[in-house]
Amino acid sequence: MLTDLQNRGVKDILIASVDGLKGFPEAIETVYPKTEVQLCIIHQIRNSVKYVASKNQKAFMSDLKCVYRATTQNAAEQALDDLEAKWGAQYPLVIKSWRSKWENLSVYFKYPEQGRKAIYTTNAVEAVHRQFRKLTKTKGGFANENVLLKLLYAGMLKASERWTHPVQNWNLTLSQLSIHFEGRIDGYVDL
Repeated sequence: MLTDLQNRGVKDILIASVDGLKGFPEAIETVYPKTEVQLCIIHQIRNSVKYVASKNQKAFMSDLKCVYRATTQNAAEQALDDLEAKWGAQYPLVIKSWRSKWENLSVYFKYPEQGRKAIYTTNAVEAVHRQFRKLTKTKGGFANENVLLKLLYAGMLKASERWTHPVQNWNLTLSQLSIHFEGRIDGYVDL
């Protein structure tokens, strides 16, 4: 998929927000070595909660929120240490998962707070997938590939109607990203 994107003319990717698919961050790094890969925090949270007893989930989630909602990476790392001190004996697998993926879970702390939510989750992509599933789940089959593509195209047009709202604080976020990615944005965005 990444090679196909490259062959279609995508020269650079600044930030890739991905789910927990094993090997995907390494594949991105191979094709686009300057890309910063952020694992989806929402996926990581969902995966973590699966291993926490239901009687402890509310308290655990409250403590975990201090990790991913921290204002700085140092504060997040301290909150992760606190989480491990409190819950590590009961849920070592969950803590180990956060620790082993931390390099890719904490990328969004490099960016201003107002832009972080767009970086740390794949929810926008998942919303499009949900729209596609809604369109295709009731269909028994398709006469050919073009019929499916036309249906998905119509679904994309429908979904894009909701994308008219401006991203909050986008101008400030864009200016800060242009500083962080100096020389990589200038040719693509009119500043």
